Amino acid sequence: MCTLLILFASLALAAPTFAQEMPADYAAVLKMLARQGDYKDGVLKVNVPRTDVAVSVAGVATPTAFGFGGWIALTKGDHGDVMMGDLVLTEEEVGPVMSAVLDNGLDVTALHNHFFYDAPRIFYMHVHGHGIAGDIATRIAPALALLGKAASRRGSAAPAGSPIEGTLDAAKLAKIVGHEGEQTGAVYKITIARPDIPLKEMGAPINARMGLNTWAAFYGRDSDAVVAGDVAMRAAEVTPVLKTLRANGIEVVAIHHHMTGSEPTVYFLHYWGRGSAEKLASAVRAAIDQTGTRASG
Repeated sequence: MCTLLILFASLALAAPTFAQEMPADYAAVLKMLARQGDYKDGVLKVNVPRTDVAVSVAGVATPTAFGFGGWIALTKGDHGDVMMGDLVLTEEEVGPVMSAVLDNGLDVTALHNHFFYDAPRIFYMHVHGHGIAGDIATRIAPALALLGKAASRRGSAAPAGSPIEGTLDAAKLAKIVGHEGEQTGAVYKITIARPDIPLKEMGAPINARMGLNTWAAFYGRDSDAVVAGDVAMRAAEVTPVLKTLRANGIEVVAIHHHMTGSEPTVYFLHYWGRGSAEKLASAVRAAIDQTGTRASG
C-alpha cells in the first residue's frame, strides 16, 4: 500500500501542468491597481468594467458585458513588458483621462465610439506602453483613478432604456457563428482569435487577449435581440466585410485602428444591429467569412 502511494505521488509530480501560474510581478500589478484579472496565454488581463454607468443603446438598457468592460493587458517581450488596453469612458472623462495617460509617459493609440444612439455617450480609448510591469501599473493608475469622477455637463441624467426580457439559445448562436462563446449574465459573447495575423511588438506576440480579436455580443431573446461587435481585419478585408454587414442590415458604427506602428496594419470595425437572434448571428457569420478567420461549423 505504501509503495502504491509513493508511485502515485511520483506520477502526480511528473505529470504536466496545464494551468499557468501567474508571475509574481503580475500578481503585484493586480494588488497595486486593486482590480480583478486573470493570467492565460502568457497575458495578464486586468478587468476595468464600467458597472457604475447605466447605458442604453437605441432605447435598450444594455448590461455591462454587452460592450462596456474595459481592460488593461500585459505580456512579456524581449526587453520588458508590453501593455495594451481599452478604457471605457464617458465623454466628460475623455480629456482628463487622456491627459493622465500622456502625462505619465504612456501612449494613446486610438479614441473612438462603439455605438450610435447611446445614452450617455460612451467612448473607447486605447492605451499603450512598455517597460517594467510594476512601473507601468504605477503610470496607468492615475488614469484609472479618474473613472467615475468627472462631473456630467448634462443638466439631467440620460434617459433610461428598457431591458429586453427573455433568454437566448446560446448553442444555436455558437453553431451559426461557428465558434463557442461565454455566457455572462444575459449576454452571450463570442471572441475569435486571428492567429493568421503574425503581429508582434518588442518580441511579444499580440494575441486575442492583447486585443487582436473579432467578437460578437448578443443580448435579448431569440425573437428580439441586439448584437454589437468588432471585426479585426487586414486592409483587403475591410470592403468585403462592410458590404456584407450592410447587405444584412447591420449598422457599421466605426472603422479605425487600435495600435500605431504595427506591421501588418490591422483595422477594426464596430457594428450594431437588432432583429431575431438567428438573423443577427447569420449576419455576423457572413462577415467573418470575408476574413481569414476560420469557423468550426
